[in-house]
Amino acid sequence: MKTANVLTAVLFALFATAMWAQPGAQLSQRPPRVPPITINSSEEQIKQTAEIARAGRKLTPKSWPNGARVAVAFSFDVDNESLFTARPLPVPMSQGEYGATTGLPRILAMLDRQRVPASFFIPAMSLMLHPEMLHAIRKSGVHEVGVHGWVHESLTSTNGAADEQRLLTQSIDYLTRALGQRPAGFRAPSWILTPDTIGLLLNAGFLYDSSLMAMDEPYEVVSNGTSTGLIELPISWIRDDYPYYGESGDGSLPSPDAVFQIYKEEFDVAYHEGTLFVLTTHPHISGHGSRVAQLDRLITYMKSKPGVWFGTLEQVAKYVKAQNRTAE
Repeated sequence: MKTANVLTAVLFALFATAMWAQPGAQLSQRPPRVPPITINSSEEQIKQTAEIARAGRKLTPKSWPNGARVAVAFSFDVDNESLFTARPLPVPMSQGEYGATTGLPRILAMLDRQRVPASFFIPAMSLMLHPEMLHAIRKSGVHEVGVHGWVHESLTSTNGAADEQRLLTQSIDYLTRALGQRPAGFRAPSWILTPDTIGLLLNAGFLYDSSLMAMDEPYEVVSNGTSTGLIELPISWIRDDYPYYGESGDGSLPSPDAVFQIYKEEFDVAYHEGTLFVLTTHPHISGHGSRVAQLDRLITYMKSKPGVWFGTLEQVAKYVKAQNRTAE
């Protein structure tokens, strides 16, 4: 426990450096879609900016399916080459390609062996370059595919709501044609939303979003003071592989054992509180042998506890929605 706490503290100290290395997190040269809050901002301006997307009512049910104590959802952002659009040179592009050629097959084999479902959020670009991935993901019949942008674009760099709408529609249509059905969930590229995103997601009819971080449990998104009905299945940088490993594998905390310990303790808290554990990893990052081994180890540890339910984010959202409708 002591070692994990020290490592977690080191993570936060190094996290800012890791974030600036991420292509999707780079600042746009365009004016920001959301004006920054400054020392000169009025109370009204501060509240108006903050209220674009807020946490509403908690949606954690009294119990999970089959009386389970905790819900676990493994999610994978299949970004591959889409992270390197700003520098599409052979070597960085090959880093992304690894996710399709090696990382994803290795992850799918592990999930099949453990009989655990997962959610895969895929930019359209990733499927354009590797259409074979979709068959591999859907072969077992238990996994979900969600929307993750057109080319993993930063939404704050788009030219307003109309441009963001165009890219969202393209992304939905591309995945719908490939899947033969409309995806139920959305995860923003780089986990960045604009003042327009929530409204666009509602108009598109998404069941859930998985881009926000206001709680460790399911909640309803409130936008500009209005309950939207959109289910948020929150993520966290602590339960993501990027800050630890980095896209090139040389992140601030490269030890798979140390990362396993953090994931394990995050799960232990979710288990104690009876809520939701969502893990986000990337095939081109966590698809390396030593890292898949730790994910395998993590699942085995979770299975050693009674009352753990594994589901896709879509399954979690549908269950949460049904339980809260019954409770009303």
